[in-house]
Amino acid sequence: MPTDYPSDASQLRAEIAAAAARMIAEDGADYASAKKRAIRQLLGERRVHGEVLPDNAQIEDEVRAYNELFLADSQPARLRRLRELALEIMAGLQAYSPYLTGAVLNGTAGEHSDIHLQLFTDSAKDVEIHLLNRGIDFEVSETPHFSGRGEPVERLSYLHRQEGVHLAIYEVNDLRAGRKRGDGRALERADIAAVRALLDGGESEHP
Repeated sequence: MPTDYPSDASQLRAEIAAAAARMIAEDGADYASAKKRAIRQLLGERRVHGEVLPDNAQIEDEVRAYNELFLADSQPARLRRLRELALEIMAGLQAYSPYLTGAVLNGTAGEHSDIHLQLFTDSAKDVEIHLLNRGIDFEVSETPHFSGRGEPVERLSYLHRQEGVHLAIYEVNDLRAGRKRGDGRALERADIAAVRALLDGGESEHP
């Protein structure tokens, strides 16, 4: 374990990103906890300055590189399965304007990845009733708004063909409000047509 920061902060930033990416790919850790664990692994309990902290985009690139290097024989098939299931779920939720987001969309999904969808509706209760009428047993929780501002939104989580599914429910106006995330970068999400195009090979593997 190093005793001091290396002179090149970008080197340490890259090491943290690579360590976090390995935890995401191998253990299914989320980005925030993987980053914290990677920092602790490399730097112990010392205070970390902002210039050595990788952002999620850099970590995502490292996850993609890890998949290509170590999981090339299994990850593409896993990704395709999750996208096919996502499309199947979205088809049943068309009344709520479903959009795919997260690792299944950007192409980094692995063994531990779940399917994350955003729904846009005037009534979250309607989605709950829809799932109940289909005999789906779900758990209710909250997740931060994708804008990084405002109140958290409701999230419904359940299993579909043994895969985890999470539905984040937004108001219709949120869909019209733009496609920027809280960190200012473009929000990645795809509707049914875009997911179908991914499966047909008509779009990039990571939009």
